[in-house]
Amino acid sequence: MTATSHLHAHLKGDAKYKHQRADRSLAILAWAVGLTLTFAAVEVVAGFMANSLALIADAGHMLTDAASLGLALLAQLIAKRPPSSRYSFGFGRAEALAAFVNGLVMLLVIGWIVFEAVHRFAQPQAVQGGTVAGVAAIGLVVNILVALVLSKDKESMNTRAALVHVMGDMLGSVAALAAGAVIYFTGWMQIDPLLSLLVSLLLLKSTIGILRESGHHLMEGVPDDIDYEKVGNDLEGIDGVASVHDLHVWDMAPGQPALIGHVEVHDLQHWPATLKAIRAMLIEKHGIDHITLQAELAGRQGRPQ
Repeated sequence: MTATSHLHAHLKGDAKYKHQRADRSLAILAWAVGLTLTFAAVEVVAGFMANSLALIADAGHMLTDAASLGLALLAQLIAKRPPSSRYSFGFGRAEALAAFVNGLVMLLVIGWIVFEAVHRFAQPQAVQGGTVAGVAAIGLVVNILVALVLSKDKESMNTRAALVHVMGDMLGSVAALAAGAVIYFTGWMQIDPLLSLLVSLLLLKSTIGILRESGHHLMEGVPDDIDYEKVGNDLEGIDGVASVHDLHVWDMAPGQPALIGHVEVHDLQHWPATLKAIRAMLIEKHGIDHITLQAELAGRQGRPQ
């Protein structure tokens, strides 16, 4: 036990959130990383040998998946660390940071695929349809297995961001399989960039959603499921509360809301009972149990400008 460990202690009446993650299975991500990285290496080689943009795009997705899953695994490991004298809130925000980075990487991959697809529309290139279809079929099976593994952890924003990558790979494998089959039976080479472009556009919506969610968390925005104005009104509706100011609501880590603020009361002697009522209301109505409030006697403080 360190000299400052008692400062992080949660006593009776404190929030249940301990500023660290200990309930997530690292085996889920570790297994997904190993499987994805192994097949990514195979698909990269096959993609360039077959000269297929659809297969190269799918291989690129697999490589970024391996990187994103590795980053997600690292974030999970970091999030498990207890708070320290330097990071008193713990490391739970590492999950949102990893999700944001994964989203940015996915945008770059999408941009590269779109650029190459447009170029190949103007200058179609020969593609080995049979090789593309065979490798893509194996890739589809791998992606389905990885997606099933990741879907077991539905609470983590970080894992859901990694799942977006894998779903993108799944779509890419389907597109590559279809492109290979069409080229093999008809010789129509432009189906390769056409399906690559379609998959990239489908992925764009999910990627933007992950960036918006993780960015909102990193900016300490009010959680989407909490109405800031309603919280303020409910606080001022508690018996004994005159007004509330300097109120802030944010997520300590995904799914762990916290609240701080100043509460003006009519009688400071009744503050313990008032605080008890506030805690009960915030937990019941808004799901907030990490609460820090400063009581002030009404009329003694300067009014907000």
